[in-house]
Amino acid sequence: GDIIQRLRANQISVVVGTHALLEDDVTFSGLGLVIIDEQHRFGVDQRKRLQEKASNAPHVLSMTATPIPRSLALTVYGELDISFLRDMPPGRKPVKTFVTTNADWVYGQLQTLLDSGGKIYVVCPLIEESDTHGIKSVQQEARALQQYLPEARIISLNGRMKPDEKAETMQQFADGEADILVATTVVEVGVDVADATAIVVEGAERFGLATLHQLRGRVGRNTSRAFCYLKPTDGFGARQRLQLMEKYNDGRLLAEKDLELRGAGEIYGERQHGALDTRLARLSDVALINTARQAAADTPESDIGSALQELVNNKKHQKHLN
Repeated sequence: GDIIQRLRANQISVVVGTHALLEDDVTFSGLGLVIIDEQHRFGVDQRKRLQEKASNAPHVLSMTATPIPRSLALTVYGELDISFLRDMPPGRKPVKTFVTTNADWVYGQLQTLLDSGGKIYVVCPLIEESDTHGIKSVQQEARALQQYLPEARIISLNGRMKPDEKAETMQQFADGEADILVATTVVEVGVDVADATAIVVEGAERFGLATLHQLRGRVGRNTSRAFCYLKPTDGFGARQRLQLMEKYNDGRLLAEKDLELRGAGEIYGERQHGALDTRLARLSDVALINTARQAAADTPESDIGSALQELVNNKKHQKHLN
């Protein structure tokens, strides 16, 4: 209540919050800058509502390790400028990623890591047992792990737990009171356990590349080598997409590949992926698009018409030759 009143009265210069800032009773006086962290976790309408709380269009900075396809596409139309941080923190090593349906092999790898003192995350799509497509739940996986790794200390975490229960469980894991944390995607962001050396994702085909990359980012947060094991329920259907995780550790490249696979969605609508028709170039050519935009900005308007005509003539000539 007090914070909301002070925001209205322009008595607060900077406010940091969650989705609660989107509520109708939260108003700003003189909102000039909106910074959205973990942008991929917000829908189009949510981001728009926050910006509309300003009397004049505010500056907007969106940050994410994996841009959604629509955000990459907006760079084509000049709606967004994009910058990349390409370097890893000093001493960090890329996380080695495997896509496999061989549970016995994965459990063997986990035992080796446990023997060396590592901590392990295991992520499941469901909290409770279900017959849906054979997807493992947190409950089922915790029991299976205890059977395969009887000496491991295993605890569970999910989004239904109360905040203090979640905090206590995470602290137990961070303090070394447990070896394996079985959880839902509640661990996707805001979790930092430096000596976690591996993460296993069950039912990996049910997660998008952005979520998988965020989950992989929970490990490898020190100078030790870390591992990510993606276990799809269907060994074939989603393998092409998941293999991108084996090939790329760069969230920008994954986002561009995701754009190729899923499309850009609606530029002025709410759909954040789907086909978008363009000619001559792929929307995923982000670097080329940025170069083209800069070239267009540097070209006098009087020369643009002749430049376009030359491009059209070249395309016609190529078509004639083919």
